[in-house]
Parts: sequence; C-alpha cells; structure tokens
Amino acid sequence: MAPATPLPFAPEDLDKLLTQSVAGFRGLESVVKFATGQSNPTFLVKARSGRYVLRMKPLGALLKSAHAVDREFRVLRALKGSRVPVPEALWLCEDPGPLGAAFYVMNYVEGRIFWDPALPDLDVAQRAAIYDAMNEGLAALHDLDPEALDLGDYGKPGSYFARQTSRWSDQYRQSETGDVPEMNDLMAWLATHQPDDDGRVALVHGDWRIDNMIFDAAAPKIRAVLDWELSTLGHPFADLAYQCMQWRLPHEGNFRGLAGVDRQALGIPSEEAYVDAYCRRRGLSGISAWPFCLAFSFFRLAAILQGVKKRALMGNASNPERGLQMGSSVPLLARMGLEASTEAQR
Repeated sequence: MAPATPLPFAPEDLDKLLTQSVAGFRGLESVVKFATGQSNPTFLVKARSGRYVLRMKPLGALLKSAHAVDREFRVLRALKGSRVPVPEALWLCEDPGPLGAAFYVMNYVEGRIFWDPALPDLDVAQRAAIYDAMNEGLAALHDLDPEALDLGDYGKPGSYFARQTSRWSDQYRQSETGDVPEMNDLMAWLATHQPDDDGRVALVHGDWRIDNMIFDAAAPKIRAVLDWELSTLGHPFADLAYQCMQWRLPHEGNFRGLAGVDRQALGIPSEEAYVDAYCRRRGLSGISAWPFCLAFSFFRLAAILQGVKKRALMGNASNPERGLQMGSSVPLLARMGLEASTEAQR
C-alpha cells in the first residue's frame, strides 16, 4: 500500500478551526488528500458529525487570479436550490494564516464518479441516459439568470472569447517552459479569427466534463457538479465546446477521450447529436463559429496544463508526477486546436 500523502497542515489545527466555524462539526477523525485533481488540493475530512470536503489553494507562488477558492465558494452558495445541483458550501476561510492557504469546506455528496467517459461498466441504455443527463444539466446551467442568483458581477459582460484568449495567452506565457511552435501558431490564429460578439452571456462552469460530476448511485441523475474554479460569466458555447473536446481526445495515454471508441455501439451520442440535443433544449437553431469555439477550447486546456506543468516543476502541484505527464500533452492539444480551426462551419 502506498504511503499516505503528507498533509500541508496539522490536523489538530483543522479540528479547532472547524469546530469553531462550521455549524455542527465535532470530533475530527481523519483527513486524507484525494489523489485526483491538479489545481486546488482537496481533502476528505471525516468526523463524528459526518463527512466533509476541504478545498484549498496550493502553497507557494501562484499565477494571478488562479486557484480562486473564494469564487468557487460564492458560486456554490449562489446555486444552492437551483436546477444545477452542487454540494452545500459551509465555510470559507480567506485568511491564509491558520492552514497556510485560503480554503473552504463543503458537505460530502455520496454517489458515483465516472473517470472513463466510455462508461465501460454500464450498458447501452445507461450510457445514453448518463450523457443525456449531462446535456440537460449544461442546458439548465446556461438557462439560469445570473442576476437572479446575485452573480451579475461574477464576470465582465461581452467579448468573452477576446478577453479569455488574451488572459490565457498571458497565463501561458507566464508558465512557458520551452518553445511550442504549434501553440504559437494556435494563439496567432485565435487572435485574428475572433467571432463577432453575439451578446450571449451565461454562468459558465469552465470545466464541464463527466468526471467533475457525482451521479446518483442507482439512476442517471446528477447529484452534484464539482470544481467551479474556472466558472465565470461567459459565452455558453465555450462550455459546450469544452465538453465536446472529449469526443476528439484520445482514449489512451494522458487522456480518457472518446476518439477511436465505437460510440454508436456503446450508446454514446456523436458530437453532432450531443450539440443538437443541447440546441433543442435551449431553443437554438445552431452554434455559430463552432470551429473557433473548439480551437479556443483546445488552446485554453493547453494553457491550463502548461500551468500545471510549471507548478509541478516548481514543486507546488497537487500531484507533481501527474502534472508533468499532463503538461507533456500541450503540443498535442495545440495541434488538435489547429485541426479544429480548419473545419467547415456548421
């Protein structure tokens, strides 16, 4: 058995903090770091009063605006009781003093997490139902009114793709560890092919994929959507395109995509069918600038993974070995983004 990952804080300090600040918390029994995740270190906290999840910023130097646990906490609070299920956010500690970094605590949600999008343990009907639940959840998220959720100032309105292209280009340059010609070409293409702003603004998750969801143990129903670190007010098609990368990514190596998988035999919808179902749910006739949306999504993921690689090299990644592996995929993602940019518009 592999040794437990050392904690970056003393359990007795955490026990005292949570006893004082989280209603009903009592009797800390154990704290274990989840092995998954490359951004904010996440811990399972067991106590006599129940199970909880703690998410904190990584220790050490961080990129500006990254690892915003306060934003995650805010959006979880805002979504409570909405059509988009989330864990209950219990307490936010913005003071880095007590544990060494800001963190928040939420309740633990029971259910299934699917790490492989091919869903090998389910049958055809079950797979189709899981994908339909994800599609329904994404449409429901984008139908929410940010103003009604008191999230009207959660992001800047308009020009989402232009702002995000600029932001992630800057983040990429700050995290760069070597020249990647494909990434340079992709950033240049994105900068000169920005679509006109169509005025669409929604609360976007930023990382909508199957392993960021907890499903009911016995039904194709989402019980909680996790990992809202990248959420903001933005263009809803960015979320859709980001998930549709899953259909194009390889089902091997650093990724668990759906490329090369016999999706029809498995009951998994095609990318086109998934997009069409989303459009039907939202009353849309189609998706404008789809090749750009896909190219942007590959670029953004590449920039994120470059940041993960840089943190791993600096020694403050959540999972350094996995971080280096994922960071090695930046050239592949950039190439796939360039390939998507050449596709015909739907």
